[in-house]
Amino acid sequence: MVRVMGVTLAALATVAGVADAGDAEKGKAEAPSAFTLGVVQKELRSGMSQAEVVERLGSPNILTRDGTGREAWVYDRVSSEIEISNAGVRVGGAGSGAGGTFAGLVGISGGKSTKKVRSSQRTLTVVVRFSDSGTVESVSWHHSRF
Repeated sequence: MVRVMGVTLAALATVAGVADAGDAEKGKAEAPSAFTLGVVQKELRSGMSQAEVVERLGSPNILTRDGTGREAWVYDRVSSEIEISNAGVRVGGAGSGAGGTFAGLVGISGGKSTKKVRSSQRTLTVVVRFSDSGTVESVSWHHSRF
């Protein structure tokens, strides 16, 4: 009887948790997707309006016009990664007993500890050129990591 009640209570808690998570998701706005080359290639197509580009990528960093008055939007993103790792070696005491005598190392400790820091940056620059009618004419990009 106690076992069945425990399983029933666990099942009810799980159902309640799922219901609460569903209610929380209803009120939460969708998180924006990361700005990556894959997103740009997936979301942008020739002929899209400027409003559609803003919906998919957000506002550009730079807006320029060429000599004929056509707009070009530049999206420039930089991300940094820092990796810190600790490495250490410690040697503890060890001993062995043989025939009632004790021989070996006892209580000797030593070691070396090092810290490595590695950083890198990634850049993604996307240029969206628009036609005279304000639709996407071409998309170009440059991606680098250093």
